[in-house]
Amino acid sequence: MIELSANELQDLQEWRHDFHRHPETAFEEHRTSDRVAGLLKSWGLEVHQGLAGTGVVGVLHGALGEGPAIGLRADMDALHITELNDVAYVSAHEGRMHACGHDGHTTMLLGAARHLAANPDFRGSVVFIFQPAEENEGGARVMMEDGLFERFPVQAVYSMHNWPGLPVGVAAVHGGPVMAAFDIFSLTLRGQGCHAAMPHLGKDTLLAACQLVTQLPALISREQEAHKPAVLSVTSFNAGDTFNVMPEEVKLRGTLRCFDMPQRQRIEQRFRETVAAVASLHGLEAELDYQARYPATINNAEHADICAGVLTDLLGAQNVQRDLPASMASEDFSFMSQAIPGVYIWMGNGEQSASLHNPKYDFNDALLPLGVRYWVRLVAALLKEGRLPV
Repeated sequence: MIELSANELQDLQEWRHDFHRHPETAFEEHRTSDRVAGLLKSWGLEVHQGLAGTGVVGVLHGALGEGPAIGLRADMDALHITELNDVAYVSAHEGRMHACGHDGHTTMLLGAARHLAANPDFRGSVVFIFQPAEENEGGARVMMEDGLFERFPVQAVYSMHNWPGLPVGVAAVHGGPVMAAFDIFSLTLRGQGCHAAMPHLGKDTLLAACQLVTQLPALISREQEAHKPAVLSVTSFNAGDTFNVMPEEVKLRGTLRCFDMPQRQRIEQRFRETVAAVASLHGLEAELDYQARYPATINNAEHADICAGVLTDLLGAQNVQRDLPASMASEDFSFMSQAIPGVYIWMGNGEQSASLHNPKYDFNDALLPLGVRYWVRLVAALLKEGRLPV
């Protein structure tokens, strides 16, 4: 197990707090990108900027000769949330905060890059991928469209996410599905407004919208196989602004989450049919914008076993969970793991911490050295001990 000095631990905390204090949202991570690139260059890595605008790639070649290449990925972006924490490093940018721990993910990968640059006792290469815009905007996909894996070919790619609710020192590794696919929809129903005392003179958008709010989730509860989890939620309902007017227009928004891709296509088709039928029944015009965003994140089972073995050596077998349910949240690492074998693990952020995307969430600094050790030990297992699957 690698040992981190007091100065190294202090550096990790200072980097993390600096990133936390200066959060930047999707494709705007200019300061973060420059800070990451500057640190990587100072340790002698080959550094490339500009993929997906603010993405950073650092390449480190091992001292033991030629061999395969692996990718280690961290996300850098923050969220449009107003922070409610009372800490010295609270967000300096109103309405933006690191409410998902990407400040910690970036810091842990930087710590691993520094250690490996000083101790490159492995064969082949490590490609450190610092990705922008994970939150909703698909920065992983954009980096790939910009030629990420053509310019930096790797045999496998790995990532991690802190996980509130799991104790620090506990990790979860799934042998298959980890995070759900997600789609979003925006629906506008247009009818004919009228006086609320004379609804027969109008075409009722509210009634139709209420029917859809109850009928659309039934596409899951009554039409999908129970052993294939899926969630369809209407999350926004906007209509009207006074007491005595039936509104001309209603807007609904929401999301679909599932793991099975054929199921995803069936639900979308039934969704469109249901909207069309209800709109026709009420004599309304329906404008639907349905977008498939991220595919499901599915771990490669063979590579997941190797990651679990590394974590067992690091944390102890009792602290590596292999049977936690997959999450219905989503992650754009899925684009990478669709293209090449990939593994996405969860590392415990503590049982008392606020949930992800909460204005009182804060990454647990106690996780920083564990994340660094995991990355370094994983590189050793794959590129020094030769455990990378062919």
